[in-house]
Amino acid sequence: MNMPTEKPYFGITTGSLATAATVAAIKIIKEDKIPESVKITAPSGELEIEISSGEKTSEISGKALVIKKPYPDPDVTINLEIGAFVEIKSNPHIIIKGGKGVGKITKPGLQIPVGDSAINPIPRKMIRENLESHLPLGKGAIVTIFIPEGEKIASKTMNPRLGILNGISILGTTGIARPMSLESFKKANSCQIDVALGQGYKKLIFVPGNIGEKIALKSMDVEKDQIIHMSNYPGYMMQQAVEKKVEKVILFGHAGKLVKIAGGIFDTKHDVADGRKEIITAHAALCGVPKKILTEIFNSKTTENMIDILKEYGKEKDVFNNIALAIKRNVKERYHLDIDVTIVRMDGTVLNQV
Repeated sequence: MNMPTEKPYFGITTGSLATAATVAAIKIIKEDKIPESVKITAPSGELEIEISSGEKTSEISGKALVIKKPYPDPDVTINLEIGAFVEIKSNPHIIIKGGKGVGKITKPGLQIPVGDSAINPIPRKMIRENLESHLPLGKGAIVTIFIPEGEKIASKTMNPRLGILNGISILGTTGIARPMSLESFKKANSCQIDVALGQGYKKLIFVPGNIGEKIALKSMDVEKDQIIHMSNYPGYMMQQAVEKKVEKVILFGHAGKLVKIAGGIFDTKHDVADGRKEIITAHAALCGVPKKILTEIFNSKTTENMIDILKEYGKEKDVFNNIALAIKRNVKERYHLDIDVTIVRMDGTVLNQV
C-alpha cells in the first residue's frame, strides 16, 4: 500500500525504513543512480518509501538514507535519518549488522541476545527477504544499518533502562507505525520485567516513576535493574508480574500514588481517579483520629500536608500502617502476588512499618 502524502495518520517503522534504505543501496550499486523511492514488502503489505540520499561507494558497495516522516505521534524518531550500507559478497549469505547509532544489547531478557545489535527479528526478516530478490544470482551481502543521530536521541527512549546502549532500536511488527496507544505504552513498560528476570533477579521493586526510583536507590540495598517503573498502571504491571512469574514484589513509592491502591484504584492517573483525601481520611478515622483533625485532612490540598497534620497529632505511623495493610490486601486478593509495601514522603521518610 502507498502511504498518504499529506498529514498521514500512520507512520513508517524504523524497520521498514532500514529495509527501504537497504533496497535503495543495492539498486544504487546495480543501476549507478539514486532512486527517488523504492517499494518494499512488509507484513502489512507493500509500502513505497522515498529515498533522501545515497551513493555508490565501489563496484560492489553503496549506501542510502531515508527520513522518518512526521505522523501524529510524539515519536522521538520523527525526522530521523536511517541508513544502510550494503556490500555484495560472493558468499551467498546475508549478514545484518548495526552500525553507528544502532543500540547494542547489554542485558538478557529481550528478543535479541546480549552483544548483538538492537535490530528486532521482524525487521531483520524484512531486510533479508526484500534484499534477496535484488541480489545477483548466487551472491550474498553484508548489510550495516546506521543512524547518524541515533546515539544522540537514545536517552529520550526507554533503551537505557532496558540495557540497550549507544543508540536506538530498529523495531516494527507490521511495517507501519500507528500513533502510540495506551496498550503499546504499557507493553513497552513491561519489558523492564523481562530484563530484570533475565538477569536473575527474584525480587523486584515496583515504583510509580523517577521519584520512587531515586528514593529507593538511596534507602534500599538494591540494584537499579531491580527497579521497575509502573507509571500510572500498577494494576497492569502487577498482572504482568503474575504472568511472568515474578517471585516477590516490593511496592515502593510516594504516598500520593500508593494510597490510591488502598482504595482499590489500580489506574492512578489523576484524571482517571484520585481519592487520596478520602482514603487517608477514612483510614485516619479507623485509627481513632478525632473529627476536627479528619476535617483538616479532608480539606487539605496535598498528600504531604495531610501527612504533616497526622504527624502533628502523632498518628502518621498508625494510619499508614493501616493503609499499607489495605494495599497488600487489595493486591493479594486481585493478583495473588507475594508483596510488601513501603510508603514514603518526598524526603524519603518511611511512613509505614508493616
